[in-house]
Amino acid sequence: MSILDTGIKNVRNVAGYNIGQGAINGLEALLAPLRNVDQPVVVYIDEFFITRPDIVAGLKLHDDDHIVFVKTEDEPSTGYVDQCVSNLHDLGIHLPSAIVGMGGGITLDVGKAVSNMLTNGGLAEEYQGWDLVRRPGIFKVAIPTLSGTGAEATRTCVMTNKRTGIKMGMNSDYTVYDRIIMDPNLTATVPPEQYFFTGMDAFIHCIEAISGSYRNAIG
Repeated sequence: MSILDTGIKNVRNVAGYNIGQGAINGLEALLAPLRNVDQPVVVYIDEFFITRPDIVAGLKLHDDDHIVFVKTEDEPSTGYVDQCVSNLHDLGIHLPSAIVGMGGGITLDVGKAVSNMLTNGGLAEEYQGWDLVRRPGIFKVAIPTLSGTGAEATRTCVMTNKRTGIKMGMNSDYTVYDRIIMDPNLTATVPPEQYFFTGMDAFIHCIEAISGSYRNAIG
């Protein structure tokens, strides 16, 4: 019988959470023991924060860390993830000290996918499905800046394969973030209309957890 039919599974959860106002200030200490002198930390940040250099500076990244501002008009594609990995390899970054994803669900999903691809190889489209990722990814830290997406806590990252038109997750225990930093001050950066809709997203998730027909203990 398939494990999907039994509903029983050992589920990997996020190993640790830093929660509270100013929690983002703890990123530097979190990354310190992970740093390798030969490989930088790679940081994927929602392109919105190009307009907020003060917040980016607050991450206290090192000069040799590699920052990528992620376009968020469309959900990630498998091709985009492959290009991100190729770009890192071109820079001589093969096994970075850590990966940080900061932003909404799109940016957090990119961080998950790149982490897995760096250690598993091949193309992102080869891992769209259930438990196809065989090796742990690079240690990764999520910093969500929106309410409601839930991407920081799930075992999947959604990608669209533009060649086949298939939209599917890279669904694996290895896709789960290792640490999450949840700083409510970051939600103050969200434009009012988006703030409302993402708040509704979080509210609906609460309703689903209480009465959804496919709810589970972790949910």
